[in-house]
Amino acid sequence: MSSPNADTPLDPAALRADFPILSQTIGDAPLVYLDSGATSQKPRAVVDAEVDFLLRANSAVHRGAHTLAAEATELYEDARATVAGFVGADEETLVWTAGATASLNLVAYAIGNATAGRGGAASAALALRAGDEIVVTEIEHHANLIPWQELAARTGAVLRHIPVHDDGTLDLDAAATLIGERTRVVAFPHVSNVLGIVNPVAELVALARAVGAVTVLDACQSVPNLPVDFAALGVDLAAFSGHKMLGPYGIGGLYGRREILDALPVFLTGGSMVTTVTQDEAEFLPAPQKFEAGTQPVSQTIGLAAAARYLDALGMDAVRDHERAIERRTMAALREIPGVRLLGDASGVDRVGIAAFDVAGVHAHDVGQFLDARGIAVRVGHHCAKPLHARFGLTASVRASASVFTTESDVDALIDALGDVRAYFGVDA
Repeated sequence: MSSPNADTPLDPAALRADFPILSQTIGDAPLVYLDSGATSQKPRAVVDAEVDFLLRANSAVHRGAHTLAAEATELYEDARATVAGFVGADEETLVWTAGATASLNLVAYAIGNATAGRGGAASAALALRAGDEIVVTEIEHHANLIPWQELAARTGAVLRHIPVHDDGTLDLDAAATLIGERTRVVAFPHVSNVLGIVNPVAELVALARAVGAVTVLDACQSVPNLPVDFAALGVDLAAFSGHKMLGPYGIGGLYGRREILDALPVFLTGGSMVTTVTQDEAEFLPAPQKFEAGTQPVSQTIGLAAAARYLDALGMDAVRDHERAIERRTMAALREIPGVRLLGDASGVDRVGIAAFDVAGVHAHDVGQFLDARGIAVRVGHHCAKPLHARFGLTASVRASASVFTTESDVDALIDALGDVRAYFGVDA
């Protein structure tokens, strides 16, 4: 959330020294990594933090009286405080999960449990009834679509979708019509993982609040690339992943306003999230611990905290400005290549460093393999957003996505290679 070095532009070429993987070659070509939207590379500081814990203080947390257990618990909760501060949250409002997919499933299944009568009077306010509506968008990652499909199927709720314009922006007029008195949940991405467009959070939150609906934000592509303050955004719940923000795999977060987390019934159950247990019933700890059953991902949380500190030291305003510069250079150059069609080529919108495109006459997978032969790593396929690709008449696209270490020369290498793709495959320009 904070940006201590906002006035100091990033030097991505210098930062590359922090990422040992970037020094390798692919065949004879230097690695150009443009797939950070799928998973980011990890700076040495993140790897070292996780390894140091495993070598020096490895122990289970919240369940031991010995020295290592006490130190592990302190490091674990310090990590929660660090990451919570990074996203504009309090410690009590950040739940550790296995990632954004786990966070979004937690919310959907917890609401389903409320519908089934679990959780008491506070949870009853979240229950769905047949004919209630869940509103998502046409640009969702599957992780913020399928859990709601399943919840609708289990409860009799109706799933509705905010459409997208041809330029990739959400149709807010349609949203105002769709979000009504039967709407109970509004779920949407902060940034599209395909289009890179920053969506109008304030407008969607206002529409949801006006009808008393709960808002759920997929923040996977915003937390690594923009200054993010969930409390200031006004969303009720938000999910993000560690591995997209320079952190480890297998760790992510669920932010929730305190009253919402308190009202949500438990989802996963077992050890570490209970106060008392008899043979017939159990009582649960308050949030966030009531959602953290089982053995905790301690080293991963410590690595994620190191990633948050790394980004915070760079300054998230500086990160955002770097992303904008890379995005503008990339989009402008792609527009000049014959046969390349950009997805979501809206003008006058805020974006992060994500560009998805189609090369006429050449399948996305073939484009990806051609680029890989030149050392350029991009994403190909539907990017877990099949309905969005269908909206644009495609089955797949190529996606280039940037990070703090992406340089102008990386962009130039991509553009130079793409200029040769159609000729290589014998497609007329």
